Formats: sequence, C-alpha cells, structure tokens
Amino acid sequence: MADSELVRRAARGEADAVAELLACVRPGVVRYCWAHLGSLRHSPVSPDDVAQEVCLAVFEALPRYRDRGLPFTGFVFRIAANKVADAFRAARVTATQPIETLPEPVDDHWDPERRAVHAELSRRVLRLLSDLPGTQREIVVLRVAAGLSAEEVGSVLGMTPAAVRMAQSRALARLREQARDQERSDEVVA
Repeated sequence: MADSELVRRAARGEADAVAELLACVRPGVVRYCWAHLGSLRHSPVSPDDVAQEVCLAVFEALPRYRDRGLPFTGFVFRIAANKVADAFRAARVTATQPIETLPEPVDDHWDPERRAVHAELSRRVLRLLSDLPGTQREIVVLRVAAGLSAEEVGSVLGMTPAAVRMAQSRALARLREQARDQERSDEVVA
C-alpha cells in the first residue's frame, strides 16, 4: 500500500501526498466495503458511499495520525470497519449477508458470456465466504479483497502476523473443502 514517507508527508498536509495516499488506499477500501455491504441491495446505504466516507474520515484524521510502528493500512481499515458497522446499523441489518458479485473494474472488452461466468463464480465464492466464522472471513476479505499483508491485517484485527497466517491457512483449507463439497453436490444434481 502506502510507504511511510508518503504517510508522513500526507500527515503534514502536503496536498499532493494526501491525494496520492488516498488514491493508494481507495481501491482496497472500495473492495472491502463491497465485500461487506454489497448485500444491502434495497438499502439507502451504498458500499461506494461508505468507501467515500472512509476516505473522508482518513483525510480528516491525517493531521492527528501518529506512526506507532504499525502499518498505516491498519489505521485505514479500522476506520473502514467502523464505517461498515455504522452502515449496517443505519440499514438496520444485524448480520452480513452474501452478495451476488464482487465489484471489478469495468472491462468493456468482456463479452456477455464472460460476464455471466464471472458473476456466477463471484456468487459461489461469496456463498462459501458466508459460511466462514467471522474472524476467518474478515481475514480472507482483508488479505484477498483488500490486498493487505499479514502484518497489516494483524494490526487491524489485533493479531500477530503469524496468527493471521495460521487463521488464513485454516480458512482457505475450509473453503477448499466446502468448494469440493459444493462441486460434488452440483454433480449429483446435474
């Protein structure tokens, strides 16, 4: 994500550094918000709006940010987690529900068949993720969707990088087993 010099410059209020820093963290924040809030289809809460709120909150908090030896992304995704929780409360939703597809950059070169296959794969992955325990699901979302390192995820969740890697390994093993079971049941139906 962002290097410490860029974070220091942004915290000092250098406009170009602030813009670069927010551009750097925004894609992961958007994916994180969609992974958690995409199921709120009929809600006034939009994952893109929440992502924008996260970026605004990061911008507003930058002058008060102090480097304490933890990755800056931990700071960003703690804010994101709080904003997502606020969005759920605002939508009066108490539990995460699976969404149909994960957002991807629009690629006008995809034909309808490729888009349909991608949407179906996204639905299957999200169904599998919804069966994981909360912490494992959060680790997979932060590591895979948001692209954070084990150290960064650890700073967000209050875990050591080794504990993050172990929980991720368990989560991925569980996902593989669930995928095999799902594939077997799909073969029986077909």
